[in-house]
Amino acid sequence: MTADQLQFLNPFRHGFARVAVAVPRNRVADPMFNAAEAIALYREAASNGAVVVAFPELGLSAYTCDDLFHQAALLDACEVALQQVIEASGSIGAAAIVGLPLRVDHRLFNCAAVVAGGKLLGVLPKTYLPNYGEFYEGRQFSAADTALATEIDWRGERVPFGANLLFQCNQLPLLKLHVEICEDVWVPIPPSSYAALAGATVLVNLSASNITIGKSAYRHQLVSLHSARCLAAYLYSSAGIGESTTDLAWDGQGLIYESGEMLAESERFSNSSHIVAADVDLERVSRERMRQNSFGVSVQKHKAELTSWRTVPFDVTVPARVAQGLLRRVERFPYVPADARTRDERCHEVFNIQVQSLVQRLEATGIKTVVIGVSGGLDSTHALMVCAQAMDRLGLPRANILGYTMPGFATSARTLQQAHQLMAATGCTAQEIDIRPSCLQMLKDLEHPHSDDTPKYDITFENVQAGERTSHLFRLANLHNGIVVGTGDLSELALGWCTYGVGDHMSHYNVNASVPKTLIKHLVRWVADKGRIGTDGSAVLLAILDTEVSPELIPSSPGAEQPGQKTEDTIGPYELQDFHLYYTLRYGFRPTKVAFLAYTAWHDRTRGAWPDESHELVRNEYGLAEIRKHLGTFIWRFFKTSQFKRSCVPNGPKVGSGGSLSPRGDWRAPSDSEAEVWLAELRGVPDGPDAGDKAAARA
Repeated sequence: MTADQLQFLNPFRHGFARVAVAVPRNRVADPMFNAAEAIALYREAASNGAVVVAFPELGLSAYTCDDLFHQAALLDACEVALQQVIEASGSIGAAAIVGLPLRVDHRLFNCAAVVAGGKLLGVLPKTYLPNYGEFYEGRQFSAADTALATEIDWRGERVPFGANLLFQCNQLPLLKLHVEICEDVWVPIPPSSYAALAGATVLVNLSASNITIGKSAYRHQLVSLHSARCLAAYLYSSAGIGESTTDLAWDGQGLIYESGEMLAESERFSNSSHIVAADVDLERVSRERMRQNSFGVSVQKHKAELTSWRTVPFDVTVPARVAQGLLRRVERFPYVPADARTRDERCHEVFNIQVQSLVQRLEATGIKTVVIGVSGGLDSTHALMVCAQAMDRLGLPRANILGYTMPGFATSARTLQQAHQLMAATGCTAQEIDIRPSCLQMLKDLEHPHSDDTPKYDITFENVQAGERTSHLFRLANLHNGIVVGTGDLSELALGWCTYGVGDHMSHYNVNASVPKTLIKHLVRWVADKGRIGTDGSAVLLAILDTEVSPELIPSSPGAEQPGQKTEDTIGPYELQDFHLYYTLRYGFRPTKVAFLAYTAWHDRTRGAWPDESHELVRNEYGLAEIRKHLGTFIWRFFKTSQFKRSCVPNGPKVGSGGSLSPRGDWRAPSDSEAEVWLAELRGVPDGPDAGDKAAARA
């Protein structure tokens, strides 16, 4: 790779920071041994690119010292051990947070010490001391709010002391740390809640946390929900092998979460020291706090509690090159979970959101008939399944679904047959209307030069067909006292791949309005797998999935098995464009970051789409050159040419947190804006490394 490519593929360039949780083997009341283990893991984590490394609670002494904490020799040794870690930090280039007992003003505190660059940056005492069940910390320690000192003397230097400390990284402006200790996160309002409001983006918990049945799952819930509420990354450590098992046991569970999502978990019950690391997306954290303005309202409501917080700057060495690439999984299909069970739940929920929304619309209007165009393609297929389920819930016959297939100049025998088979399997009232005569009449009225002898397949030729179909549907709805159910999906709307006016993005109600193409593909497969319309119905659904996505507006060669006009030849592959849409719409990421994430997800051909299934939807790969090309297409169409179509979309339900493009909901944008700032930023994506020709990848 070139220097530009290596620099571009460095996660730190795109708002990420590598963090680590260390689980060292320790010895009870042996600070020298424990410091040596901590320093070794500290160096290892930093050598692998981590800029923050968290260790367990009281790790330099061990948590299970009990009344040994009252022994001066042990406390002296812990201070010597801390100094060793501080000195080691001078050559390591990352920040470390270690736990130890520390004497301050004739009292003993359970503390977290933050070190970097050969300095002790600050010390945070534990706020909440558990004194119930197996815990007796109140016997040895004092709580943070009993401290009088706000600074301590350490080897002749004045060092900040208190639970209200934040640590700001000079090299990574979005990296601001706060540290709390074990029980602090188990209380109704953890100290880190205020720290997040005060600006902390990475929350660290030094914990010992003995293991009991079910506790591991509870830790996951606790850390997940707290990181989600605080819109922050959360590092959780716990003690492992070496702690006393006189009455307790220890599993050494390390967790890294970000805004509710788990990024990494350490091996539990390991007999050796080890590290777990992940790249946290600090830009995502920052953008989510801006987007959810209730976070800002919370800051305003708690201003009084935030004025006393102190910020300590620190330096790290940001790696110029990260060998492993991005240390977190980026799913190829952000709208479709890779895990089979989660995916099944997602399909069930999306489908029922669509069905329930249509049921409500029909009940509210008192209308009992729906009109739908059935092309034999994906979108109308799924919309028809929604209509069928809605009729079942309303106790109405499926014959109240008036399905019309409307062949035009380019309709293939395959899709026409599929449309009829699908309508028969569904049990709707099925009819066929040949739109060619009315289209020819319109072309004649327009004095369009098309004829059988000299065909002219321009945009007018295409849109006459799309418009005729929708015009027929609206008038049929008038005739039969029904409503037109729309079939156009979120991906088409994002890319402007829909005829404006009385075209294929208009209806009385659009059940697919916020469902992207990649999700619709799997919803159709899900309906087929569940056998919801019988064996024959499942067979036609699978055949539709194997049909090339096409508007079928330009005729193909005679006898062709698949439609000749291929949508993705014009707008790019839906699987990639849906990826671009998600990170642009949901997070507002700049194009270079979207391209970096796309490359991370798509450049490795050995990764199947669904590794847990025998049937994989794709085995494509994309290099940076292809990603840049298709992302450029997306940017131009999304920001520059298509918003006017989105300004007048019909009603339709929002189904996911990935967003919708309704002008009444998630996306309110001017229809005459420019795309230059996004296109200019996209030029920062270097050439290659490429994954080769897409057609070869498909083969």
